[in-house]
Amino acid sequence: HYYITNNLSMEELEHASSIELKDPDQALKLYHGITNQTVTSDDEAKIKEVELALSSMGKLLAKQNQAKELASLIKSIRPFLGVVSKAKASKIVRELVDTFLDMGSKTGLEIPLCLECIGWAKSEKRTFLTQALEARLILLYHSNGDYSEALNTVNRVMKELKKMDDKQLLMEVQLSESKVYHTLGNVPKARAALTSARTTANSIYVPPKLQAALDMQSGILHGEEKDFKTGFSYFYEAFEGYDSVDHPFAMDGLKYMLLSKIMLGVPDDVQGLLTGKMGLKYRGRGIDAMKAIADAGKKRDISIFNKTIAEYDDELKKDPVVQNHLKSLYDNLLEKNLVRIIEPYSRVQIAHVAETISLPYEVVEKKLSQIILDKKFSGILDQGSGVLIVYDGSESDQTYTYALDTITHMGKVVDVLFKKAQKLS
Repeated sequence: HYYITNNLSMEELEHASSIELKDPDQALKLYHGITNQTVTSDDEAKIKEVELALSSMGKLLAKQNQAKELASLIKSIRPFLGVVSKAKASKIVRELVDTFLDMGSKTGLEIPLCLECIGWAKSEKRTFLTQALEARLILLYHSNGDYSEALNTVNRVMKELKKMDDKQLLMEVQLSESKVYHTLGNVPKARAALTSARTTANSIYVPPKLQAALDMQSGILHGEEKDFKTGFSYFYEAFEGYDSVDHPFAMDGLKYMLLSKIMLGVPDDVQGLLTGKMGLKYRGRGIDAMKAIADAGKKRDISIFNKTIAEYDDELKKDPVVQNHLKSLYDNLLEKNLVRIIEPYSRVQIAHVAETISLPYEVVEKKLSQIILDKKFSGILDQGSGVLIVYDGSESDQTYTYALDTITHMGKVVDVLFKKAQKLS
């Protein structure tokens, strides 16, 4: 048994850390005993010990998914914060609040806790801590769907930050502003806010976690503009950044990388990405959903896609980034599935195609018309007899196009020669 005294040593703190996996409850008791010590402002060694214990205890509570206990811990350390310097107190509170918010557990405690901490920071006249917590509050309002409050807080905090020289916090607020505008569907304003955040980031050191958040948002906005090649690069950078600090958002980075490959029309690359260390370390329903969609794309089968959507509803429809691209994914796959069905035929009944793909006749007829107009294949719809007539895909004669190009270029040459002749005369 381990007995806690007022003279706990660093060795005892290390012991608590070493038994976290084997006996988390006992480790929490040890950490609790260390953080409950009476500390004076001149005892630097003991202050350091309590600070480390608080950090470890916060992380362990998060791993154990004990959100209420972590919220209570954040409130209970106020006496200790009065003993340490303002800078150290701010660092401890920010770290614990970040740990609490990164849990992503919807307990309903998030906004009240953040507001309560902001109230305490204001009463203690801790300006930097107040603004740092308000930056977290913006993200909480955003995830809670309270976008007007989020934007109001952005505007208020921005005005205060521009008077001070805290560029990292300014960048965080600009990034949060970009996220809010993106959720509201205002991509131009989201892009402008992200550009401001990147400009601010260029002049300071950006921690890996924050840099990953910037890259993630860049990838998401490139996806909105259908530039999935650039988006993939940003998602890869975001994944590497989150992975380097063992952050749970690394899973999202990997999921969006797979989404980009599917949207680019190269579902075969998905399996390649998951065969290395990524696939071994990161497993979950979100990744399984992307693999199933890639399989549907590879087989050009809309039924597999529909089954995947039904089976992985939470992972797909409740993820706003994936949800935004589901319709495009469906349309692309429906086109490929129809083309696969009609490939062997020169004449085929539309009713047969509709029955094969298990979709209403009108939907199939409309989609086939669209594919023909988009020149995805050559053919005509005989609506009178309900038949699709498919032509052989012969290459069109380019002679007329080349002749027009030659005449256009010759015209430009004549215009230039005429201007030079006028100067000579």
